[in-house]
Amino acid sequence: MAVIIPGARVRALSVAIAALVASHAAPAQDVRVRDLVLADVAPPVRLMGYGLVTGLNGTGDRVSGTSGSGQTVQSIVNLLSRFNIAIPPTLLRTRNVAAVLVTSEVSTYLRPGGRFEVAVSSLGDAQSLRGGVLWMTPLVADAGGKPLAGAQGPVIISSGATNTRMFSSVIGTTGTIPNGGVLEADLPRPKAAASTMLLLREPDISTASRIAAAVDSALGGKGLALVQDPGAVRLALKDTSAGLAFALAAIRDIKVRPVRTARIIVDSRDGTIVAGGDLVVGEAVVSHGGITISIGAKADSTTVPGDIRATAGATVQTIGAALQAAQASASDIAAIFEALRSVGAISAEVVVR
Repeated sequence: MAVIIPGARVRALSVAIAALVASHAAPAQDVRVRDLVLADVAPPVRLMGYGLVTGLNGTGDRVSGTSGSGQTVQSIVNLLSRFNIAIPPTLLRTRNVAAVLVTSEVSTYLRPGGRFEVAVSSLGDAQSLRGGVLWMTPLVADAGGKPLAGAQGPVIISSGATNTRMFSSVIGTTGTIPNGGVLEADLPRPKAAASTMLLLREPDISTASRIAAAVDSALGGKGLALVQDPGAVRLALKDTSAGLAFALAAIRDIKVRPVRTARIIVDSRDGTIVAGGDLVVGEAVVSHGGITISIGAKADSTTVPGDIRATAGATVQTIGAALQAAQASASDIAAIFEALRSVGAISAEVVVR
């Protein structure tokens, strides 16, 4: 049964919640509710468009007469025709232009005039988009639909890593344009009542329960926040005045200690290991690729290349450091942690990317 809170009481509760949050400092691991839930209930609108990146230093599409990237030649011809400039396609000998696909995601609550970031990726055989500028490109939600926004501006390419031993080259055929998109039309927006649902970024029944308990405690009531499922918490607040917005904003500032998922993420390309939660490794023996790791085995004076020994209860950090010291490859590290999980030595999810 929903609890109805009058507008005046909603405003008073919002002030009380803010005071409660300010006066009770949460532990370092506590996070705000707004950091655990989605920014809004409505899914973003995905926009796309076809455009040209100009000003490239000979790294654009291979355009030579009728050969090479034909769509780029035709796009240049169409572009110049808008300025009453007619050039036969066979006379084009330029490599400073590249055909690109422009994509972005825009919140449904963004109004016309609002700016957003766009991603740019090459469609042809351009070598790099570095130094290029995106020509004004209309963005649509559906192919052939009415333009809802436009995008233009200089393309920013990541400089990449400085460790040339791991990365032989930097991919320059994709880039971004911060604030390069401008919304030009109203987007369909959901009703404000939908904001009384808190949708978790990572569905978890324990975290949802803690959020509901924290909201009830802050509001001084019971049943004001109901766990609908592991991914949603329903707020049983009904009010038509502006006070509800203040209460919702205050609720999103409540501190909650989420459940930390035991998870190990291993990058199979460069060997980076990220461990979340309190993770230790139990007794196990794994032999892979010339490396044998014994956890819980008694140490002896024998030193064998590739033989790694650790005491039971060693942390994931210790095991990972030992593997990297033994110059294990990234794929070997990923395989070893997968094997440790398979035999039950690690009670955590292992994610290999």
